[in-house]
Amino acid sequence: MTIKEIQAPIDPEMQAFEVRFRQFMKSDVMLLDQIMNYIVRRKGKQLRPMFVFLTAGVCGAISDATYRGAALIELLHTATLVHDDVVDDSDYRRGFFSINALWKNKIAVLVGDYLLSRGLLLSIDNGDFQILKIVSEAVREISEGELLQIEKARRLDITEAVYYDIIRQKTASLFAACCGAGASSVGSDDETVLRMKKFGETIGIAFQIKDDLFDYGEAEVGKPLGIDIKEKKMTLPLIYALNQASWLEKRRIINIVKNESQKPNKVAEVIRFVKESGGIEYATQAMQRFVHDALQILNTFADTPYRASLKGLVAYTIERTK
Repeated sequence: MTIKEIQAPIDPEMQAFEVRFRQFMKSDVMLLDQIMNYIVRRKGKQLRPMFVFLTAGVCGAISDATYRGAALIELLHTATLVHDDVVDDSDYRRGFFSINALWKNKIAVLVGDYLLSRGLLLSIDNGDFQILKIVSEAVREISEGELLQIEKARRLDITEAVYYDIIRQKTASLFAACCGAGASSVGSDDETVLRMKKFGETIGIAFQIKDDLFDYGEAEVGKPLGIDIKEKKMTLPLIYALNQASWLEKRRIINIVKNESQKPNKVAEVIRFVKESGGIEYATQAMQRFVHDALQILNTFADTPYRASLKGLVAYTIERTK
C-alpha cells in the first residue's frame, strides 16, 4: 500500500489535523512564529499522527481528543528532535538546515522548551490527563534511552539485551505512546490501551532495526552509509557479528569503531565484516519476528478499513527506503 492508500480512511482527519496543528504552533512572538512556520513547512510523512488516528479508528470513533493526542505527540517529538540537533551539533534535519544551524543553540533550546510547554498546556487545558501521562512517560523513556546509549557507547560493551532496552526506550516508546494515545482518545478501557501500547512498542522496535539496516547500504536510499559506525553506535547487525567473531577479530573491529571510525576505508571494513558474519540476515529476521508479533496483536481487533490501513502502515514502516 502507498501512503495515500494507507491514509484513505483518515484522509479528512489528516487534512483537518494539518490546519489545527498550525494553530497549535502559533505564537505572538514574531521570531518564534517564524521558526514555527519553518518547522511546519518541513514536516515529514506524518507517520506518528497516522498511527494515532488509525489506532483511534480501530478502537472507536475519532474525536477532538484524538486531534489533541496527535498534536501532543508531534509537539513533544519535534521538541526532542530540536534538542537532539543541539546535543549532536547537527546542521541538518531531513535534508534541511536544523533550527540550531539557522538560529544558533540558545534559540533552538528555547524553541524546544516552547514546544514542550505548548503540548503540556494543550492537554491540561482540555483535561486530557491520561493522554498526557502516556506521552510524558514516553518522553522520560526517550531521555533515559539516550543516556543509557551514551553510557554504553563509551565502552562499546552493548549486549543484545541492552540494545533492546535502549531502542525500546529511545524509539519504540514513542510508537507505543502514539497507539496508546489513539486508543485512549476514544475512551478505550485500560486493557485495550495497554494492548495498543504493546502493538506500538513492537512496531517501534521493528522500525529501529530497519533503521539499523540502512547503515549497511541494504536500501537504495536512506541515511548516509556507515553513519552509526562513525557515531560509535552499536546496532543489532554489528552486535550479532561481534558475537560470532573470535576474541582477536572482535578486539580488532571494536578498536576500529572506537578509534578509526572517521576513516571511510575502515568503516567499509566494518560493513564488510558485518555482512560476511550474517549480521544483516540476523537483524532482518529479528525485525520480521517483531512485525509478526505486532500483527498478532492487531488481529485481535475487528476487521475494519482502519485496521487494514494500520496493517499497511506496519508494512510501510519496514519496507521504507529512508
